[in-house]
Amino acid sequence: MYSIRLALGAVLACVGLLWSQTTASVSGSVTDPSGAGVGGARVLLRNALTGFEQTVETRADGSFQLLSIPLRTYELSVRAAGFQIHEQTITFSNAAAQVVTIRLRLMTAETSTTVSAFETLSLVTPEDTGTRGQINQKEIERLALSVANRGLEAVVQTFPGFAQNANGSIHPRGAHTQMSFIIDGMPITDQLTGAFANAVDPNIVQNVEIFTGNIPAEYGAKIAAVVNVNTKSGLGADRRFTGSTAVSAAGYDTLGQVTQFAGKSNRFGYSGLVNTMKSNRYLDSVSLDNLHNGGNSTRGFLRLDYQASDRDIFRVNFLTGRAPFQLANLRSQHANGMNQRQELGDFSTAFNWVRTIDAASTYEMNYSVRTSTSNLLPSAGDTPVTAAQERRLTTVALTHRYATVRGRHNIRGGVDLQRIPLREQFSFGITDPQFNHPDSEEYVATLVPFDLSRGGRLFNFSERATGGFYTGHVQDSIKLGDFQVSLGLRYDVYRFLVDQTMWQPRVGASYHLKRTGTVFRASYNRLMQTPQNENLLVSSSEKAQVLVDPAIREATGVQRISPERQNLMEVGFQQSLGRRFSVNSSFYHKNARNQQDVNNFFNTPIVFPLQLLAIRVNSVESRLVMTPWKGLSGSLAATHARAISTPPFVGGLYIGNGNVTLLNEGPFVIDHDQRLSLQSVVNYTHRRGFYSTVSLRHDSGLVTGGADPDVVREDPDYADLLPYVNLLSDPPRTKPRTIVDVVAGYERIRNDRRQWDFNVQVLNLGNQTALFNFQSAFVGTRVVQPRTVGARLRFYF
Repeated sequence: MYSIRLALGAVLACVGLLWSQTTASVSGSVTDPSGAGVGGARVLLRNALTGFEQTVETRADGSFQLLSIPLRTYELSVRAAGFQIHEQTITFSNAAAQVVTIRLRLMTAETSTTVSAFETLSLVTPEDTGTRGQINQKEIERLALSVANRGLEAVVQTFPGFAQNANGSIHPRGAHTQMSFIIDGMPITDQLTGAFANAVDPNIVQNVEIFTGNIPAEYGAKIAAVVNVNTKSGLGADRRFTGSTAVSAAGYDTLGQVTQFAGKSNRFGYSGLVNTMKSNRYLDSVSLDNLHNGGNSTRGFLRLDYQASDRDIFRVNFLTGRAPFQLANLRSQHANGMNQRQELGDFSTAFNWVRTIDAASTYEMNYSVRTSTSNLLPSAGDTPVTAAQERRLTTVALTHRYATVRGRHNIRGGVDLQRIPLREQFSFGITDPQFNHPDSEEYVATLVPFDLSRGGRLFNFSERATGGFYTGHVQDSIKLGDFQVSLGLRYDVYRFLVDQTMWQPRVGASYHLKRTGTVFRASYNRLMQTPQNENLLVSSSEKAQVLVDPAIREATGVQRISPERQNLMEVGFQQSLGRRFSVNSSFYHKNARNQQDVNNFFNTPIVFPLQLLAIRVNSVESRLVMTPWKGLSGSLAATHARAISTPPFVGGLYIGNGNVTLLNEGPFVIDHDQRLSLQSVVNYTHRRGFYSTVSLRHDSGLVTGGADPDVVREDPDYADLLPYVNLLSDPPRTKPRTIVDVVAGYERIRNDRRQWDFNVQVLNLGNQTALFNFQSAFVGTRVVQPRTVGARLRFYF
């Protein structure tokens, strides 16, 4: 215990980093037997299991460099005419740049035919003591992603543990959207879906790592899942200016363009992107008619790298987006002339410095500022209520980190400081005299002053506050023969309306049974999940409690939302199957107090954070991977999850959510619960440039609101959705759906350079009508997108 305190004290006494630098680089030279440089040799770095691959040709003097490499073990091979193939493994444990010298042997008659030593490598990762996934740029480019507003979350959901919901929203491991996106070291904990904020553009990605089990101690705040994104760096470009322009079109008058550019000059590199899109089905519709649902978005990204010396690299990132769009109408709203609109905006900038202290140690500093805005604009025809919102959320983060490898120890440590200024303005009024009618069973007397149809006034809320989040952590990954042990400790201080602190041990171990290609693992994590920042002030205010049903208010009184305190236990295994397949399976149990969630405001993108007394989740997950064979590769992910929440509710605004009163009576199955979800992706690439991808997703059905079928049958807004929901089951659920997406295309390559690319994609090939959810207090009602055909043409320059 004394050594742990000493280590943590050393970290807190110096300046360290919360968010880890998770990429490395390697440079070196390729020579012939005499020591002369070999130009034009092809250097390939790859990991067959994760799909990561980078290749480069050596310069005239035989030198080469590879950048943005996730920390793992890789196969490094070198091929050159007249020489034997050189193969070796290389492991990256931290950001320290590695240097290799490769001396090739001359080809002889006896060595003209070779068998790769890598064919016998195990398709498992013994260093992983928890569930972890990875996907790279090339795999993302071949997925069938909507031309509309979907972002990186559409890529993440191809892994197990994520329940799919509307507008790109995903539930990671029984949580609502408590996810962190780390963009080149910059923490983003906003809800990054098309309805709430501008999502991360998949086109900026070089590679992505996804953590859902045994979360490393350097990650915190919202960590049901951590998505670590490494963007494209211009330092890897082989020209001063290069890039591509893609134009696309799809159904619902969807048009888009993406222009990317990058370049390198000596020690300076740059990369950037401009993405514009418009669509008449911007969000998932609330009805089969897709009424009043147009929108457009603009996204921009710029990354500047400067390698000041062999030891110092500086980076500046800029990320921005803007999205004005209509809010989808129900039929009654459309007939009344309802014309609500929303505008989202964000701007982020980050400065990063990485210093290589020695061959085994690095120091990194990251300073970032991110501001996101959301404006809801009402209209004269709003029904049954009208609302307006103006929200501005800023996150200022200063992070530092020290990492070192000492023998069998891989040690990381640091601290993080965040300030979170938040400003919220919200107004609300009832416009339909039948809503909250005095004769209704759901009548709430405290809403009468805000009933505009009966001479009331608007409810107005306007406040601002600044929160703080401060953290220290230390972690040691230890290699002990066939065992890998991970020991982490983290301390969080949360100060935003409430003051909370928490020690969080993060421990895990794995054992590699080499003769069978098996890895067993187990872990325990103590986690603090911070509340959603969006609309936190109004949800926690005493003033807004007059809008809440008295039965809910009396159960808890006026309380402020506190961080979730969670225990996460996981056991799992990896197994290589022959020379091409690998399976990774896990079982986890999660129990937590102060469960974090949100409730939806009348099918709009406005959500209000809430807190439940407790949640417990049990789940089984598995992912089968087929590594490339004759151009064919693929994966199959399966998840079974059971999630039970216990009231009472704290926070939130439940106007029009009558079923919340019933849920408040005792434990209930929450909408994160799903018996089975399957996600399959199969890729085929022909050596002549033809390629295709088939994605299949099956969902057995999420839990919905408990509406009366007879009442729904008489409601013209929802009656035609009854065939797609089972309101008589216990609990009620959407009916199962299976959606198939297909991409087929051709990539023209000449002299090892891509010239142009054309593909056609079909989303929802079977044109299945289905629901994401139905009258849910947490997400409302949303319809799955019908069959949509699109095409994309891209030119490279």
